[in-house]
Amino acid sequence: MAAVVTCGSGAGSTGSAVATASKSNVTSFQRRGPRASGTNDSGPRLVSIAGTRPSVRNGQLLVSTGLPALDQLLGGGLAIGTVLLIEEDKYNIYSPLLFKCFLAEGIVNGHTLLVASAKEDPANILQELPAPLLDDNSKKEFDEDVYNHKTPESNIKMKIAWRYQLLPKMEQIGPVSSRFGHYYDASKRIPQELIEASNWHGFFLPEKISSTLKVEPCSLTPGYIKLLQFIQNIIYEEGFDGSNPQKKQRNVLRIGIQNLGSPLWGDDICCAENGSNSHSLTKFLYVLRGLLRTSLSACIITMPTHLIQNKAIIARVTNLSDIVIGLESFIGSERETNPLYKDYHGLIHIRQIPRLNNLICDESDVKDLAFKLKRKLFTIECITKLRSYGLRSQKYFLSRHSQRKCSVKKNPYFKEPHTLKKIY
Repeated sequence: MAAVVTCGSGAGSTGSAVATASKSNVTSFQRRGPRASGTNDSGPRLVSIAGTRPSVRNGQLLVSTGLPALDQLLGGGLAIGTVLLIEEDKYNIYSPLLFKCFLAEGIVNGHTLLVASAKEDPANILQELPAPLLDDNSKKEFDEDVYNHKTPESNIKMKIAWRYQLLPKMEQIGPVSSRFGHYYDASKRIPQELIEASNWHGFFLPEKISSTLKVEPCSLTPGYIKLLQFIQNIIYEEGFDGSNPQKKQRNVLRIGIQNLGSPLWGDDICCAENGSNSHSLTKFLYVLRGLLRTSLSACIITMPTHLIQNKAIIARVTNLSDIVIGLESFIGSERETNPLYKDYHGLIHIRQIPRLNNLICDESDVKDLAFKLKRKLFTIECITKLRSYGLRSQKYFLSRHSQRKCSVKKNPYFKEPHTLKKIY
């Protein structure tokens, strides 16, 4: 975005010199830095908000999802005014962790939170947020986790000369603590002091809904109506829409909605293929996007799409979301016992990336993504398939170590080897 800077007519020779120079300049670009004149006039500047940064591609203001690896896959982070939809895994084990990392990132950066749930009290959700790895602890905890994960259980030590045992170990590539994006320890809980110092709003559906509420036919469900009214009031009252200036420093509203579309919200799309409220969810998302587009807010939604029986509803929900990510867990599937996936807990699918100020979206070249929950960290890794042609047209996965051992070139069943493994 180009900002137009107007120079005021200050008194004195200095102000006239600046005015004369501005007339003689052909270009409209201005030099950054303090003005030579003593006037108080200044052009519009980019708003500096903690925990945000502009995108290098389209200039959109971004916030972190709480997972730096996921930020990298999404083009730098989650854009302000967009909806991130997470398709829950079958047993809802790993999707709540992504949901909590998003909220924990907001608390660390001082953002305002709005947590909505029909299953669990938002106060209890905040108590279960993972602890951030800040500054020196980030490097130490990450190194210990990577070292313990790569070291076999037998913990066989190398027999080397005694004078080399006191030398420091080789430094692992770990996270760098910064104001944008942090790493979180899944084995620890966020300090209570951070929760008490944060500004958050909770929406617990059983406490907000009443049995005497009358709703017109073919409209939204009572739970969706109450939630939209609650979100709208928070946006307007605290000035996130920009119409009413905020009393304090400008901030970002992070909205988290858990298990949207489930029967707990009064929706029947998971119970019947053609229910009476089949359009209620899509109407809710349509109105929600309108509120987000006109405010400094970002939203993350978890949805049990595997329970929705009507595929047309899933297609409409995908179109009304900006970013769609699917989690596929190996629990209860054949891949759980498959030795090819023994190092991973599931697959992550980037189904949709938004087109922000562009006609095309930034699609990642990485298509095969897997995730695993280590002792402390949730990591995302890239696995590239090896194009193979065998007697039964089977596909094989090889690690770097096994690729060195076997001679791929001599094997007639393998062709076109590619980079096999990459860790974010």
